[in-house]
Amino acid sequence: MENYEDLLAAVVAPEGGRPVTDPATGEEIGRAPEHGTDDLERAVAAARKAQPAWEALGHTERSRLLNAAADAVDRSAEALARLISREQGKPLNGPGSRFEAGGVSAWLRAAAATPLEPERVLDDESGQATLRYRAVGLVGAIGPWNWPALIASWQFGPALRMGNTVVMKPSEDTPLSVLALAAIVNRVLPEGVLTVLSGDGGLGAALATHPAFDKIMFTGSTRTGKAIAAASADNLPRLTLELGGNDPGIVLPGADPAAIAEDLFWGAFINTGQTCAALKRLYVHHTLHDDVVDALAEVAARMPMGPGVKEESMLGPLTTAAQFRIVDGLVEQARAAGGRVVTGGGPDRGAPGHFYPATLVTGLPADAPLVVEEQFGPALPILAYTDLDAVVDQANALDVGLGASVWSSDAEWAKQVAARIEAGTVWINKHGTLHPMVPFGGVKGSGYGLEFGVEGLKAVGVPQVIAA
Repeated sequence: MENYEDLLAAVVAPEGGRPVTDPATGEEIGRAPEHGTDDLERAVAAARKAQPAWEALGHTERSRLLNAAADAVDRSAEALARLISREQGKPLNGPGSRFEAGGVSAWLRAAAATPLEPERVLDDESGQATLRYRAVGLVGAIGPWNWPALIASWQFGPALRMGNTVVMKPSEDTPLSVLALAAIVNRVLPEGVLTVLSGDGGLGAALATHPAFDKIMFTGSTRTGKAIAAASADNLPRLTLELGGNDPGIVLPGADPAAIAEDLFWGAFINTGQTCAALKRLYVHHTLHDDVVDALAEVAARMPMGPGVKEESMLGPLTTAAQFRIVDGLVEQARAAGGRVVTGGGPDRGAPGHFYPATLVTGLPADAPLVVEEQFGPALPILAYTDLDAVVDQANALDVGLGASVWSSDAEWAKQVAARIEAGTVWINKHGTLHPMVPFGGVKGSGYGLEFGVEGLKAVGVPQVIAA
């Protein structure tokens, strides 16, 4: 499956199924299987049967197989990247689908290599106690449409490393990429260890409420995350919920607009803004506001937008028509309320594809919908401020806290401000950059639980203390 045609043929439904279209053209790519509750029961039974032997292999052998799976991803990386571009829309280049396919491999290798040693928590005259982590058992994972393959690997990689088996449901908007990833890695993994089922929200609800799952992992909207937490309560599975965000960025006085402009741009517009931890509202000190706006507009002007499979594209379409309407509506609402659209806005609504240009909007009040609602698309509100304490309060005012950033030529001052922001991660002079060894998760309405690194492994394990 090292070429696109073979990879696609391996995952499309032989007949029937749900049509999946290219968001750049509206063309049908193929049809995804529509799995139901009977398929879920079979997957659960197979995973339960496979789990004891998988756990018994031990960390060393499971890590070896995860590295072999990463090798398989590397061999099929170009085909997988092309499928992601056609299904989800992100460009092949820049921080796009080749970046995503490479990230899958990197995160699988990190999960395999991360040590998780037993910890001696007591050793004195009163006795000894050791804390260790063992497999949870069966993990159910529900993924989003914005980084379908990468986030799938964030879920199943650590879970498999810890000795769990996994049943996964991708978004109904981007099922083929995750089915393809499973087909690639399952050439290496034992039968029943990882199963991907594609279907609608009803299948996701059935997974979230199924009593066989010992752990549920979900990445998506806060509203759906709350529903999963409520629906799963009777079964008491452990939960990792990585939910929506409305990440603020604060540019402090004395920052260099030209030096930070490109990093600001990609912090906001990576994946055409369709990233939970993207920069979604930017507060700039009034002495720098105009210069930052001009520098961002200059960067936006040289970033070509087009179909993901075109090598020259740096920005792609929005993945769904619904998301296009949300972004379009928020920008038009901002314009009608007196906001100034510096660049972008005004998409060709009659053209094929869900293309919305990179858009910068200034002159909005702090409570404008484009500021307080997560746009999840290529429209960035930029607000001038004068009082730092007040703007920190504005950054913290919303009931989300996934990420944030502070931009300054004075790193120590930036860290002091960062410590006052209510977010799971606060970046300094960058935004949204993730590393497989650095824990990641949100606070408030952005969910709970950590992914990546040692803490990510612990999150898909069960702690056990042995005391003597």
